[in-house]
Order: sequence, then structure tokens, then C-alpha cells
Amino acid sequence: MSQTQSVQPPFGQPVKLAGYDPDYTGDSNKDQAEDAFDAHRERLAELQEVLYAEGKHALLVVFQAMDAGGKDSTIRHVFRGVNPQGIFVKSFKTPTAEELAHDFLWRVHPHTPGRGQIAIFNRSHYEDVLIGRINELVSREVWQARYDHINAFERLLADRASRSASFSCTSRRVNRKNAFRIA
Repeated sequence: MSQTQSVQPPFGQPVKLAGYDPDYTGDSNKDQAEDAFDAHRERLAELQEVLYAEGKHALLVVFQAMDAGGKDSTIRHVFRGVNPQGIFVKSFKTPTAEELAHDFLWRVHPHTPGRGQIAIFNRSHYEDVLIGRINELVSREVWQARYDHINAFERLLADRASRSASFSCTSRRVNRKNAFRIA
């Protein structure tokens, strides 16, 4: 992999994760990175206070990753110091029988953030397309239609002054394997 890489993909262009090294740390040393991260985390806490106090907008943050991919620790680390009154985390596991009896977005919608709130999804509705497609659990027609449903769902959230940010946590296979050994 390259010794340098952008940590922010180009806006409006497809992202190919194979082009990003999950071990890339940039030019900062650990102390510099921790200092910068602490400053960003303080700014996040300030912005969340404003979001909560104004009650005009909402934020949905989605983390996707494989098991042991770093979702939980990333959420804990990034959102430490944020006021718990205006934030909540929803983890999506394998759909239950009741959830499977409804459309695939049925289980997601009640957990979207209200104005003034930040909702964090640990896995999400994206997985219903990804897993269904990769494991051939649903037909091509079904998973392709789900893309349109997700786009419409996200437009609905945006129309209600909710913004979304999605992140894919990647880690090397050896790191995930070690996490399972430790657990």
C-alpha cells in the first residue's frame, strides 16, 4: 500500500475499500494524533450540545463492519464525553421472526433520531442488502429494489432535517482473529 493516502474519500465518487490500508496511520505520531483526537472530541461535544439545545436537526451515524471490526470500540472512543441525554446507540443483530415478517426497514425506522438527537447504528439497514446479496438469501430483484428503498428512506430522514454519516470500520483479518481469541 501507499505510504500516504487520503483518509477522506473523494466526494460523490465510488469508494473501493481495497484501495485503503486499514493500518495507515498518517504522518502523525501517537501523541499528536491523541491530542488532535481529543480536540475533535471536545468539538463534537460542543456541537452536540447545540444540536440538542436547538432541537431543529438530527444526526444518524451508521457504523458497518464485520464481527470484531472495531464498531463498539470506535463508538465508545469517539462519543466519550458527549451528553448521554441527546444520544443513543442501537445495535442491529440478526432479524427476529417478527422483524422478518415486516419490510426490511420496519425494524430500523423507530430508532432514527428525533430532532436534537444523535442516533448511532451499530450495523444497520445496509446489512439487509449486503448480507442478502452476498449470501444469496434474496433474489437480485429484491436486493436491487432495497437500494431504492434505502435511498427513499434516507431522503425522508433528510426531509425531516436529519443528516446521515456512514462509516465502514475495516481491520485486518489477523486483528479480528486475535479479538476472537482474546474474547
